[in-house]
Order: sequence, then structure tokens, then C-alpha cells
Amino acid sequence: MSNKVLMIDGDRISGNEVRAQNVLAVTAIANIVKTSFGPIGLDKMLIDNIGSIVVTNDGATILQKIDIEHPAAKILVQLSELQDQEVGDGTTTVVILAAELLKRANELVARKVHPTVIISGFRLACTEAIKYINETLAVKVETLPKDFIINIAKTSMSSKTINDDSDFFSKIVIEAISRVKTIDYKGDVKYPINAINILKAHGKSAKESILVEGYALNCTVASEGMPKRIQGAKIAFLDFNLAKTKMKLGQKVVVTNVNDLEAIRDRENDIVKERISLIIKSGANVVLTTKGIDDLCLKYFVEAGCMAVRRCKKEDLKRIAKACGGTVLITLANLEGEESFDTTALGVADEVVQERLADDELIIVKNSNKKLASIILRGANELMLDEMERSIHDSLCIVKRTLESGTVVPGGGAVESALSIYLDNIAATMGSRKQLAISEFAESLLVVPKQLAVNAALDASDLVSKLKAYHHAAQTDPSKKSYAYSGLDLFNNKVRNNLEAGVLEPAIAKIKCIKFATESAITILRIDDKITLNPREQQGGDHEGHGH
Repeated sequence: MSNKVLMIDGDRISGNEVRAQNVLAVTAIANIVKTSFGPIGLDKMLIDNIGSIVVTNDGATILQKIDIEHPAAKILVQLSELQDQEVGDGTTTVVILAAELLKRANELVARKVHPTVIISGFRLACTEAIKYINETLAVKVETLPKDFIINIAKTSMSSKTINDDSDFFSKIVIEAISRVKTIDYKGDVKYPINAINILKAHGKSAKESILVEGYALNCTVASEGMPKRIQGAKIAFLDFNLAKTKMKLGQKVVVTNVNDLEAIRDRENDIVKERISLIIKSGANVVLTTKGIDDLCLKYFVEAGCMAVRRCKKEDLKRIAKACGGTVLITLANLEGEESFDTTALGVADEVVQERLADDELIIVKNSNKKLASIILRGANELMLDEMERSIHDSLCIVKRTLESGTVVPGGGAVESALSIYLDNIAATMGSRKQLAISEFAESLLVVPKQLAVNAALDASDLVSKLKAYHHAAQTDPSKKSYAYSGLDLFNNKVRNNLEAGVLEPAIAKIKCIKFATESAITILRIDDKITLNPREQQGGDHEGHGH
């Protein structure tokens, strides 16, 4: 009826019906990824419309590849992408948690609790949870043994394809991260993972992957006549074509004299020669460009004994320029309208060398300031290499976050179980309807240990009950404080101290996960009306949009 009164050209759904639809869509998304959660999760095979295959258990990758139309479900996809950008791992956790919060919130609405009360209850629970993590559960990395950082990397890899070789890969990840350590102008230590290049090469086994000290480019020198190794390299970074100058399309020159035509051709060649002599005179002995270099230019570089590399990726060029102190130039033109090459734009490296690694020739830029590293992955096929790359990237992100934030928490459902008990106790002290929302929030957090147990084919009810008992003891009996670090051991079907077992993750990852999941659940819960407009019929035939 309201559609007719408001003259809406479309469909309108409101109240409990729209909430039920949203919860259904969000639960469907969570159901897709939840079986791939945890160290014993399963993989998904995704095939797109052109037949290319992706096999992965990374939550963000799965959701990116699925074409989702429902608006509420899209919010969850964006949520997993945000977690991936901010932390790099925990993308599946955040989706499962958001879906569970929403499901329980909808049950409360059905019991006549107003959505605004639920929202304020969830917000309060989220704030208290984060406070409890920071004050009680988070452990400073200084108090841990030296090998804690290897355990962080291994925990991140535990749910990935490379879990069997996690000892080997965690050492590569730690070494690569320590190579790119920098201190910014504020004196803070930063680990720019963009300075680590990950290359993939078919063949051999995963254990024959290597860490290269320097930045590896998947390119070769432009001509065989060029030197393959240059020490004390001065590198010019160019983002334009080094080719014979041609007139722009549509321009015409009328020549009446044959000699003039010859002079024009000579001048075209001279312009190129002048450009290259500017680059060489500046002291550059290595030239990296994102575009092409034609034969005429190659001749000049070979004569000057320079190494020239064409068709480099722009991102690679920017990263090398940043580490070597150079600048990527998009033109040689200066403010006076003439062409010049400023020597300050040159980057400096100890050595630039072409080496054979795996089955390919690679250019490696080596620098003593240790700001560059490359990981070359080996594997049987493209699918495996892609999944290995995603796993290594997640691991690098997690190690970076841990080193920069300086606090860790035990994994294996320990944090969620501790928060569940803590929030239940807080809910009991509340004298308003918020009590119900906080209690449901506490219960929702247990979806993490439950799903871990279910995926490991264990009795979830039994294990989670034991885990809750441990955490209850930790929060009520001062002599059992160490029980606060109790988490699941899925391989031996028991509860153990995960801090001692080395199952660790950065505290920031858990905090962001709870924050993002709560915000997303609240965003979807606030929706009580959905209006879908019908597409407008096109009018006016060929003249549409021209006002005829």
C-alpha cells in the first residue's frame, strides 16, 4: 500500500522482513568461508567465466572472486578486504564473527528488543573487549623468548598450503623482513613489505624456494652486447620510451627539397643521440625503463658500456628508486623548455647483475643498506605458486604488524573464550536491556573456537566447554592466572597453554578483527528499509540524453 501512496516505482521491503533477508545473505557468505577456517580448514576451488581456476583457503581471495549481488553480503566482502589491507590475515575470522553477531542480533529483535538497544550494547561490549585485550591478554614481545617471531610466522602459515614446510618458510619470511627494516624521521621502526619482491618460478619443490639479497626483476638486459654485471652502479629510472622521435599523428611537413628530407631524418636521429648522451654524461651506467628501447638507442648504450633494461614494472621501478635514493623521471624536459638530466635523479647501488636463478635470467639490484629483498618461490604448478604467494604475503604482513606494535596474544580461540567469560560477567552487572545484547555478543565470540573444532572433526561442545572452564578459573582464581592463555590444540584434541606452545598472533590483528566485525554487524542491523527502484525505460530513441 505504501508504494502506491508514495508513488515509488519499485519494490519496498521494511521491518523484520528486510532484516531476515540481510541475515540470510550474510549467513550464506559466512557458510562459504567457514569450512576453510583454521589450521585444518579445507580449500575452495573457484572457476571464473573464462575457465581460469583459483584454489585457496584465504577468506579475502574467496570472497573477491565470487560475484555477489546482495548489498548486505557486499558489506561483508568489503569487510574482508579491509581486514586484508589493515592486518593482512584474519579475513575468515572477521566474516564468521560479523555473521554470528548479526544472526544473534536478529534473534534479539525477534524477542522485541529494539535494534538501537542492541547497537549500543554491541558498542559497549566491543569497547570493553578491546580494553581487556590490551590490559590483560596482550603480552609484550620483550618478555618472550627470542624465537617468538618465528612462532608468529608459523602460526600465520598453519592454515595455509605451506604449513608442512612452515619451519623453512618462516625463516625466509623473518630474514626478508629484517632486511627491509627502516627507521623513519620520527625514530619509529618500520618494515615496508613493498620492498620485498615475490617472484614465482615453475619447477622443483617448494623447499627449493630461495631468498635473494637484493631486488630481483623478472627482466634481462636489452642487448647481448651489454655488460651483465656492473659494480658501483648509478641507476637512471625512466618512465618514457627511448626510441627514434616520430611526429605526432595528423601533423604534416611539406618538403620541396630532397636534401631537407634527409636533414629531417638526421635531426630525428640526433634528438635520440642527444637524449642518450645526456643520460650517459650524468654518470649513469644502468638504465631501467618501463617502456621500450629501440635498436638505435641500444647501439649507443652498448658503445658506452651501459646496462639497459626495458619493460620493467612501474611498481618495481618505484621501489628500487626509493631504496637507492633515485627518482623516476617521466620526461627529460626542464622548466626552461630544454632537455637536461639532473644527476640527483640517479640511484646508487653496490651492484646490478644478471644472474640465472631457477630456469630464468633475472636482474638483481644489490645494495649494502639492506633495504631490498626478494623471495623466489618454486612449485609444481601455477595454482600452487599463487597460493604460496598469498600465504607468504599474509605471513609478512603479520610479522610486520607484530614487530611494529610490540604486543602478541595467544591463538587457538584463547582470546575469544577469555572475552566471552569476561563479557558475560559484565552483562550480569548491567541493569538494563543492554545486558541481553552484551550476553549475545559474548556468546557470538565462541563461534571461533567452535568452528576451529568442527573443522578439525572434533567434538566442539566438549572442547569449548573445557576451554570456558579454564578461562573461568583464570578470571576467578588468582593462583590460576596462567590459564588465561589456554587455547585449543586441534591435533591432540585437548586444551593447552598456547603462549608456551608458541601459537601466537599480533594483538592488533584481534583488536581490528573485533572492531571491524562489530561495525559491520551494526551497519547491517541499522537497515530497516530497502527500496529497489525499477530501471527507467529509455525514451527518445537515438536522441536519448541530448535533450531533443
